[in-house]
Amino acid sequence: MTKNSSVGTEFQAERFSDFPTMKEALIARKIDATFMIVPLAMKLVADGQPVKIVYLGHRDGSALVVGAQSPVQDFTQLSGKRVAIPSRFSNQHLLMQRMLKKNGMAKDAITLVEMAPPEMPGALAANAIDGYIVGEPHCAKAEMEGYGRVLYFMKDLWPDFISCGLVVRQEVINERPELVQELVDGIAASGLWLEDDVEDGAAHRKQAAAVVGKLYYNQKPELLEWVLTRPLDRVRYDDLLPPRENFDEIMDLAVEMNVIQKRMAFEEYCDTRFAPNLGAIRRVQNFPPPDVAAKSDK
Repeated sequence: MTKNSSVGTEFQAERFSDFPTMKEALIARKIDATFMIVPLAMKLVADGQPVKIVYLGHRDGSALVVGAQSPVQDFTQLSGKRVAIPSRFSNQHLLMQRMLKKNGMAKDAITLVEMAPPEMPGALAANAIDGYIVGEPHCAKAEMEGYGRVLYFMKDLWPDFISCGLVVRQEVINERPELVQELVDGIAASGLWLEDDVEDGAAHRKQAAAVVGKLYYNQKPELLEWVLTRPLDRVRYDDLLPPRENFDEIMDLAVEMNVIQKRMAFEEYCDTRFAPNLGAIRRVQNFPPPDVAAKSDK
């Protein structure tokens, strides 16, 4: 919940607004780990970069958004439209290709435009695009500000949708596995805390929105509360073990769409040894308000 683990290790967080910059930072060893779109992580491994996916950050948490006044009511009506994607190396892109195929549409029936996620809401508001598919909070922003509406949540098109995984450099895994374990345990514990009271008012999610919005995302807490509560299953923080079956499907789609040129075995790009026994995880007992969390991170 802060940048410090339960045993006191400090993890320095850095925010990126686009995936190419994040990728280059990881390759250049400017960062040791990052949450990265899964097909891009697979592509890095295919290109010989020494990295592995070790855990997930969340499930679902993406949506396909169109203009609030758009006549589009189903996927087929996007034919001839311009839709932004965060990267060709994203599951959002693979999902669009999957849906084109499922609906018997030509691959170029929808014009897909690569765009940095923070730019998508503004582009929609300016009518520069007809829609976009991306992770939160960029979908909720258009909803909250009144110029966009969700056409589909990803959970309704691809159940248990996976966007990003925690990607760690191999030398860190080899040389400091205890640090990787601390990081994964912290992510798992935070996820359990966020899910603990979903059926009882979701106070934990509202508290998290206040802290994360102020200290990490530089976003209004109201926006993040929207993401975490409207609806409550818009994004999930359970079932974060990297799933072989789901990843095999992603790999097959990526190869089919020529996003990745060769199929790799699960073990080549994923290391599940750090996935914790959730029953043994040290539970988060409380959540500091933003001012206290800020002091603890200094």
